Amino acid sequence: MKEIEEPFEKDQIGSSAMAYKRNPMRSERLTSLGRFLKNTSINASDTFASQWFERTLDDSAIRRLTIPQAFLTADACLILLNNISSGLVVYPAVIRKNIMAELPFMATENIIMAICAQGGSRQEAHEEVRVLSHQAADVVKKEGKENDLIERIKRTPFFQPIVGQLDSLTDTRKFIGRAPQQVVRFAAEEVEPVLARYRDQMRSTATTELKV
Repeated sequence: MKEIEEPFEKDQIGSSAMAYKRNPMRSERLTSLGRFLKNTSINASDTFASQWFERTLDDSAIRRLTIPQAFLTADACLILLNNISSGLVVYPAVIRKNIMAELPFMATENIIMAICAQGGSRQEAHEEVRVLSHQAADVVKKEGKENDLIERIKRTPFFQPIVGQLDSLTDTRKFIGRAPQQVVRFAAEEVEPVLARYRDQMRSTATTELKV
């Protein structure tokens, strides 16, 4: 995922000048503000540790500076987060490419079990998969090529009895467990009740525009 692209500004410095880059400036700014907000509490903690919660005047600066800054920073973080999340773009092709770089290795246990279901030896299947996996890993690591483990398995006579099952055995949906149901349940039971309380405000609030 990425942010929507921001126009380049002449006074930006550093990595923003890299012409090929869609610089995540707002995400970086949010990270910076979030770090500042997290560390703000240390001021209060140090003060309370010194005064033992007695009402002495050495907490006056903390009350006048830290508390207002914390609220203002939190507000800025929420504005940035709203702006960033409203413009996120997902690239399914890139996600699939990243998944397929590792999925063949993840599927090896399913492949071994499929061989066993056909009456094959688990020990022999394990050794065959081990050798082919290391060969495929070498191609990825040393030559920078894509993971070709499944193609190697298809070309190996030992695995011919299950070649027709390989598409099913490497189906990405077999590796996500109950994640879809968990997301739906969490959204319905946890997220929706919270959103419902602020539905009117959400309808009347446009996506935050930042001019920075």
